Amino acid sequence: MRQLNVMYLPHPLDEVNEAWGGDLLAAIGDHHDIRVFDRDLPAEPQFEDAEAIVDVGGNIRAEWVDVAKNAGVKFLQVQTNGLDHVEVDKIRDSGMMLAHCPGELSSVALAEGAMMFILMLAHRHGDAQRNFAAGKVFFPMGLELVDRKLGIVGFGASGQELARRAKAFGMQIMAVDVRPIEPEVLDEIQPDILTGSDALDRLIGESDFISVHLHLTEKTRHIIDERRIKLIKPSACIINVARGELIDEEALYRALLDGRIGGAGLDAFAQEPPDPTRPVYQLPNVCVTPHTVGSTDGTSRKRALFAAENLDRYARGEEVLARVF
Repeated sequence: MRQLNVMYLPHPLDEVNEAWGGDLLAAIGDHHDIRVFDRDLPAEPQFEDAEAIVDVGGNIRAEWVDVAKNAGVKFLQVQTNGLDHVEVDKIRDSGMMLAHCPGELSSVALAEGAMMFILMLAHRHGDAQRNFAAGKVFFPMGLELVDRKLGIVGFGASGQELARRAKAFGMQIMAVDVRPIEPEVLDEIQPDILTGSDALDRLIGESDFISVHLHLTEKTRHIIDERRIKLIKPSACIINVARGELIDEEALYRALLDGRIGGAGLDAFAQEPPDPTRPVYQLPNVCVTPHTVGSTDGTSRKRALFAAENLDRYARGEEVLARVF
């Protein structure tokens, strides 16, 4: 296998690179010649002779795509699953090959995070914290998850992992997806798969907890809109560990502030970082984390090993995995 000249494009936040970058460089090791991009220096000399790029977080700028193209870069590996924030059109026009990280690499982390929100909301963690601070014991009363209905919007890797965990708590699983689900998955998890034009509306209206697991595209933006938010039962809670704009946030926040739904667990937001002073984030039935659910040691290691494997595949002239184009 030949050795590649690889440009490593770190995340703009140094704190992110301490873990993600360390795992990536360790996984690639001495298989390839790695140079680290410095945002404070001119781009053109740094990309000279580079054949491949590994981009942590998919943060390559449009102007750097042009520089990479002119330098002769042929392959770009982005260390992210979602492509909504990646310069996809620009990269496609450049003629470079693009690969991303498939959903199964972060599916366990996302499923654990969604399950965490379900448990916190079921046991009214926000109210309990307030009562603890006030010296009040024995309240609030939580609810058990056995036989509660969990509606999963998007039954891909993370949705399936969530279903496996929720079934261990005795929950009933409902799911919608635009693609056929593998028979072996259906046999194992045995969810109630809803199909037809009203499938999503029915799921939203019947579920005690709703968890969103979709990619953000023009078709899925605000798929949970104001009309669908009005279908949510007053006692039901909604979970979002995917992308903020899958839900009409303003409509959701009005429903929460008006007490029309049971609560929310949110790890993704339309504008990041969100404004932490907003009244909705102070509600005891709203649990928030700063887009950290997918950021685990497991996700970092698996994505690093995936990038290293794809670089090796490219160097051997083999088909890379999770190729976008």
